[in-house]
Amino acid sequence: MTRRVHNFCAGPCILPLEVLEEVQAEIVDYQGAGMSLIEMSHRGGHYDEVHARAKALALEVFGAPEDFDLLFVQGGATLQFAMVPMNLLAPGQKGAYALTGSWARGAFQDAAHYGEVYAAWDGAEEGYRRAPASHEIRLEEGTRYLHITSNETIGGIRFAEWPESPVPLVADMSSDFMSRPIPWPRFDLVYGGVQKNLGPAGMAMVFVRRAILEEAREDLARYLRFDVHQRSNSLFNTPPVFTVYVTGKVLRWMKDQGGLEVIEREAREKAALVYEVIDTSDGYYRCPVEEASRSHMNVVFRLPDEALEKRFLAAADAAELVNLKGHRSVGGCRASLYNAMPRASVEALCEFMRDFRSGRR
Repeated sequence: MTRRVHNFCAGPCILPLEVLEEVQAEIVDYQGAGMSLIEMSHRGGHYDEVHARAKALALEVFGAPEDFDLLFVQGGATLQFAMVPMNLLAPGQKGAYALTGSWARGAFQDAAHYGEVYAAWDGAEEGYRRAPASHEIRLEEGTRYLHITSNETIGGIRFAEWPESPVPLVADMSSDFMSRPIPWPRFDLVYGGVQKNLGPAGMAMVFVRRAILEEAREDLARYLRFDVHQRSNSLFNTPPVFTVYVTGKVLRWMKDQGGLEVIEREAREKAALVYEVIDTSDGYYRCPVEEASRSHMNVVFRLPDEALEKRFLAAADAAELVNLKGHRSVGGCRASLYNAMPRASVEALCEFMRDFRSGRR
């Protein structure tokens, strides 16, 4: 490769260059088979190895306990908005949802079609500027789980501290998947779309405590049942072969970097560089998120007015700092700093932001 722009896209995300080059070298003729892996049977030996390796690496890198299993499910995190209540809510049970932004609200609205759910905390009146503290989350009797969105991709909000809860947690971790360790004893289920931090779009990874599968509903279409995916080793139907293949390579890259301890430290340091520029700009740049809830993956910020933001984004594109436009629902700017984002790209953004403010861009 002779040219790589600084890609701050919120998803699909930047991937490690080493992984992309490895895929490029293998895509036409996989391990001397005379065909690509994506042309082979998903029941064959080549894919069996890829599938097993990706699953083992995901469990290892994330530090999942032995009583958890991993499912590869097509449809991304949005399908899980429905599958979670479908599988976990028995008659008379409730699902509690902490509403921290657009994705949490989407999960809540979709879940309402399949069971009794309620908002245990809602940040709408505050403009979704923070995540709640544990004591602010109000649970009702009969609650089966508390659903949280660990990182709001659009709003740039994260749970810096995991909630203390008397009921098990269920987490959508799509946009900070495997960027930090989690306290597994608090969780029954963790899911996320891989396209934010781990691989190409097309799949969710679902980490599920095996014990809850014994109680999962069976009156569902087969593909919508967690226990069907678990018993079939996520091979109930043709899996998203290419997504599993690339995700496995990214997981190996993460392990080689030093695992979650190193990934978490680098995420914190990269985000701190951008927030420092924002916080020392005398209000020229401003982040609407309360400091304690600021995301390490998605740094959102505004300029003094929308006209200036348009000029900023156009100049950034010209400088090959791309995909900095905020989500269409909120506007502004957003820099997504996922695991594979090189520190050099973050430093280039910080330099550009300083130069733009001073009029040198």
